[in-house]
Amino acid sequence: MKCQFCQQKATIHLTDIVNKKKHEVHLCDECAREHELIPDDKQEVNVPAMLHFLVAQSRDEKRKQSIDGEACPACGQKYAQFRAQGRLGCPAEYEVFRSALEPLLERIHRHLRHVGKVPRRYRQGLQERERAELRTLLDAAVREERYEEAVALRDRIRAAETAG
Repeated sequence: MKCQFCQQKATIHLTDIVNKKKHEVHLCDECAREHELIPDDKQEVNVPAMLHFLVAQSRDEKRKQSIDGEACPACGQKYAQFRAQGRLGCPAEYEVFRSALEPLLERIHRHLRHVGKVPRRYRQGLQERERAELRTLLDAAVREERYEEAVALRDRIRAAETAG
């Protein structure tokens, strides 16, 4: 068996049976420590954390089962098809399946928003738009004689130009 989170060899196997439905979780030592099922200093099992983890897993499973039948109105693909293929059919599915995708993305990337590198051309465009917006705000502040705000905006524009 492999760990459900990192695909290493699973050494901890948890089984939960609720309403005659069996739910299994397979974890490696590292992921079990990360989810605080095993303390770092000793090999004892943290029973309250384990129960909390199993309840959260079964809740996620119920949410998946409830959304499995939903279909995208744009392309007709069902969430169950996405789970089988691992690919979304169209951009609209990100919104349609948002409630099921967010926990998945957070577990994989540890964030819901992009926090990595940005292509240079795109970054330059963003910086240019930000400077243009600051210049517009500066002009409005000067016209309305809000000089203290104008000085702060001028300083932000200079800092953005020297950084970019």
